[in-house]
Amino acid sequence: MRLFSDICLIKNTLQSMSLSNIKLPGFVIADLYRNSLIQPEGYVPQQGAQELAEPEPVRVATHTPQPEPVIEKAMPKPVDTTPYKILGNNKKQITVVVNCPQDVFVPEGDLQFLTKMLDACKLNMADVAIVNHATAAVTIEKVKAQLQPKFLLLFGVEPDVIHLPINFPSFKEQPYADTTYLFTPALSQLNGDTDVAKGLKKKLWECLKRMFL
Repeated sequence: MRLFSDICLIKNTLQSMSLSNIKLPGFVIADLYRNSLIQPEGYVPQQGAQELAEPEPVRVATHTPQPEPVIEKAMPKPVDTTPYKILGNNKKQITVVVNCPQDVFVPEGDLQFLTKMLDACKLNMADVAIVNHATAAVTIEKVKAQLQPKFLLLFGVEPDVIHLPINFPSFKEQPYADTTYLFTPALSQLNGDTDVAKGLKKKLWECLKRMFL
């Protein structure tokens, strides 16, 4: 019974209250009417009042594209396709490479010596092609493309000078990639009457016999 009486008392009290008698705290009123009330000069909001912060402007990051670096491509070197000047008709695909800076091909005396050696092997100038390395640098790729030598005689020109991928001693026949090579001293060293020259000529003759006879 007492609990019922208390409930009734509370109900009557609430009904007798007027909305005009309700007092709200200042910070609540300020928060409710923030957008309609004008704050007097010098107004300081009470502690606990939340100020509505203005949104910061959105900053859009700008990116300036950087120019791509210019890469210069190395131009390939032009391939020299100029054919070698040759002495002879190359009928038997025998290439003779010499190094004679003072002559177009071979000095007259050395040419006579070479002709005698060829004749002893039953060959002549129509069977060979003489190329002077001093007037046009000889490379194995280019000379093979032009003359297709089955035999290549190097007089005073070492194998690596013409970019041969192999090396071998003088007076030693060397077969390689469908061509037989022979390297000897220059014709000027072979063409003489000294004992040294005679010894060199003998070595050359032994090699030529094994290659052509």
